[in-house]
Amino acid sequence: MTEDHSHQFERGTDGPKVIVVGVDGSDSSLRAAAYAGGLARRQRALLAVVYVQPVMAAGAALGAPVAETTDEIAEGLIAEIRAATERVKGIFDVRWEFHTFRGDPYGGLVKAADDLKADAVVVGASEQAGHRIVGSVAVRLVKAGRWPVTVVP
Repeated sequence: MTEDHSHQFERGTDGPKVIVVGVDGSDSSLRAAAYAGGLARRQRALLAVVYVQPVMAAGAALGAPVAETTDEIAEGLIAEIRAATERVKGIFDVRWEFHTFRGDPYGGLVKAADDLKADAVVVGASEQAGHRIVGSVAVRLVKAGRWPVTVVP
């Protein structure tokens, strides 16, 4: 049996060093962020909060200010995370960073997890009915088989 060493995890450690969580402002993604924050705190891991800014050429072609809207979402998410960390400061200390990537949610999270050398990825369950047929970002991440993936309802 041969092993693929291109995406091998470090064995024998006390837990993950970097946990990536995908957020998009949806309720399920915010629950995923809270869950991942608890994991990061207990494991003393870095929590990398990732927002993938969609690239919508069609929207831009129609004159929609897509970049401004996604920047506003990112700024809102940062403000919400900072407020949450201030509320628990001194009680729960979590090391965290906020990152934005551009692209589709799956591709952006894969790039984030690779670039940040993630040991685990946490995402919220999809709230879109069509994903039951096509497959959600979570299912695609699990199928990639490159990191442990936790899906938070």
